[in-house]
Amino acid sequence: MYKKKPFFIVFEGVEGCGKSYQSKKLFISLKKKKIKSLLTREPGGTKSAELIRNLILNDYFKKPKTDKFDRYTDTLLYLAARNEHIITKIKPALKKKEVVICDRFIDSTLAYQVYGKKVNINFINNIHKFILNGVKPNLTFILKVSPKTSRKRLLKRRTRNRYDNFTQDFYKKVQRSFLKIARKKKNYFILDSSKNNNSLEKKIFEITSKYLKIK
Repeated sequence: MYKKKPFFIVFEGVEGCGKSYQSKKLFISLKKKKIKSLLTREPGGTKSAELIRNLILNDYFKKPKTDKFDRYTDTLLYLAARNEHIITKIKPALKKKEVVICDRFIDSTLAYQVYGKKVNINFINNIHKFILNGVKPNLTFILKVSPKTSRKRLLKRRTRNRYDNFTQDFYKKVQRSFLKIARKKKNYFILDSSKNNNSLEKKIFEITSKYLKIK
């Protein structure tokens, strides 16, 4: 029997893994069960955080190489967007005992900035101590995708940002990082999303239902 409670679900993975699609599908399924839910994303999720998102994602390739953000400036912008997101959207929803579904969260910062770009992890952890303020996912889905499928999906996108244009080697490194982060953690589920079909959608809902005790 479902009892209303705050619950935080995160979808993680490289570009083209289908996490945005599957997070929306889960949101729709929970709404059908009349469970108060919120679907959001990072970077972004609020008006101010979306402004930061546009700055760090969409404008990146328009600048000369010499004007690109330093990796620490880049990381600080992501963390600034997260701070706004947590204060304005995530924490208020959790206080109202809603189920929050987020497309990316702190593991993306670790996978891309720490493992991918070699930003010092202590730099990020120290800032997280202040901005997370106890907020952490109850359930995380890591969607694993084949390079071929990821590339195919990215080519179909109408609009692209900087993270859609990295090399396949970079994506492979980041995906390995996500798998490493998830290792031996009970509330992490690694699922193959190469097909991204109804069976995956059902599996995600089945796992979520178990945690939320939905019948």
